[in-house]
Amino acid sequence: MILENIKSPADVKKLKATELDTLATEMRQALIQKISRCGGHCAPNLGIVEATIALHYVFESPKDKIVYDVSHQSYSHKMLTGRAEAFLNENKYGSVTGYTEPNESEHDHFMVGHTSTSVSLALGLATARDIKGEKGNVIAVIGDGSLSGGEAFEGLDNAGEYATNFIVVVNDNEMSIAENHGGLYGSLAELRATNGKSENNYFKSLGFDYIYVEQGNDIQALIAAFTQVKDSSKPVVVHIHTLKGKGYSFAEQNKEGFHWSAPFNIETGVVDWGSGESWSGILSNYLMAKIKADPNVVVIHSAVPAGIGFFAPQRKEAGKQFIDVGIAEEHAVALASGLAKGGAKPIYSTHSTFIQRTYDQLSQDLCANNNPATLLITMSGADGMNDTTHLCIFDIAMMSNIPNLAYLCPTCVEEAKAMMDYAVDQTKCPMAIRIPNSVAHREGEFDKDYSKVTYKIDKLGSKVAIIALGDFYKRGEAVASELAKRGIDATVINPRFASGVDAELLESLKANHQVVVTLENGVTAGGFGQKIATFYGDASMKVLVKGLKKEFYDKVSFEDLCKSNRLNPEQIAEDVTSMLS
Repeated sequence: MILENIKSPADVKKLKATELDTLATEMRQALIQKISRCGGHCAPNLGIVEATIALHYVFESPKDKIVYDVSHQSYSHKMLTGRAEAFLNENKYGSVTGYTEPNESEHDHFMVGHTSTSVSLALGLATARDIKGEKGNVIAVIGDGSLSGGEAFEGLDNAGEYATNFIVVVNDNEMSIAENHGGLYGSLAELRATNGKSENNYFKSLGFDYIYVEQGNDIQALIAAFTQVKDSSKPVVVHIHTLKGKGYSFAEQNKEGFHWSAPFNIETGVVDWGSGESWSGILSNYLMAKIKADPNVVVIHSAVPAGIGFFAPQRKEAGKQFIDVGIAEEHAVALASGLAKGGAKPIYSTHSTFIQRTYDQLSQDLCANNNPATLLITMSGADGMNDTTHLCIFDIAMMSNIPNLAYLCPTCVEEAKAMMDYAVDQTKCPMAIRIPNSVAHREGEFDKDYSKVTYKIDKLGSKVAIIALGDFYKRGEAVASELAKRGIDATVINPRFASGVDAELLESLKANHQVVVTLENGVTAGGFGQKIATFYGDASMKVLVKGLKKEFYDKVSFEDLCKSNRLNPEQIAEDVTSMLS
């Protein structure tokens, strides 16, 4: 096997043309084998194998710096930079991350997990090189889907003014996560159709030289193109046309489904997504029903429509009432504000980790204008994604402190639907709803009016009050059970709102409670619990704020996070008992 002998890019340069093709086959087999066992970004990595080989054959990494966008196309890069064993040895599958990571290798320059960043990051490296009078190529590798992000345009627009070595490899597989959306993709289509000769050239208009490679999975064609631009003295785009999912028929046929895949059966292509209810299915059914019942409802997503269960059939059925803006979360929030101002009923959904990109639009475009759009924040909490680049634990601190925005946290499916019903039809203010990561059901009636911040006492006790937010409500009930074993009859409260305090209810607790415990599935710094602690700041009430420490966790299991942050019910009960004594 050739791959197992590749210890650095220098080993790639020693190979003959036929051996490079064999290497590509071996890399693809290793990718499929590992991802089928562990899950991961499958189709994007399968499509860029040849380009990665050609990059390392022509350039001199790490002297020549290669920066990957999103870095879900970096698995092949890792194989060729000393980490092949992490893809060949099942016992070492977990030894590398799914993203570029400078702590792993000198060939990785940034930890990158969000999209559209490579051009700006790489341009910074190129500028630093020039300022220091150093030599070397700087290459940004960006997928066509990532071009829809505003930061990608900003980086390209700025780079076009530079008279220096700066190479952008645009990996055009005609796909984002789902299909591409945006006017610039007409330009890319024309370039593909004319073998790069169309005058409608987005990149040239920004000041770049331009080379097109139709056979983007042909190693020799790629080597020729990269050799041509190596040591260039001005910015240049190498536009390569590749096949997403290449080499695995099921990924080629279902590019969206295999963009990121759970473990799957190689022979059948059947993916193990697990069984039972999922929030994507629940939201899909709910939102489709809203669309059918009200022509003013418009559902918006930014490139990951599977997050709300909007696959190709749902997108087609929704028609103009569904908008995929591409990887443009900032635009999505401003678009929702405009739709609401115009009298429509916009519902924008994205994952917790991606809403972070929209702070200015949330604050200025939406909330300062107080337009009644609805935001559904999915994959929230420490039990969502757990890579450093995709943590879902900062949204409460971020969103609950923006004026005019009501941030609701349901405890179960039934309460979430009640909150969504109210949010979509009300015209008072923008409202966001934090969709839990796990599916839970509760019996009983849930309020239909969320116009005022009011907490709900579900169980009245004394001495200790547990205020458990959203999906940590069940954890709060478990804490109450642990305290009951210690002879303490605790009050259990569902606060429902992360964005405000129920002063009347909190004041009433002073009469017969000594300790208030807050629970939230997010960082405590700037979070919900600190609002409660601030309220009781000049009172004798003791407040125990429970959540996560403000850190960049990486691949730490939810169970370990709960244990280390003393979030298990037994640990919380111990801490409460200690405070009482």
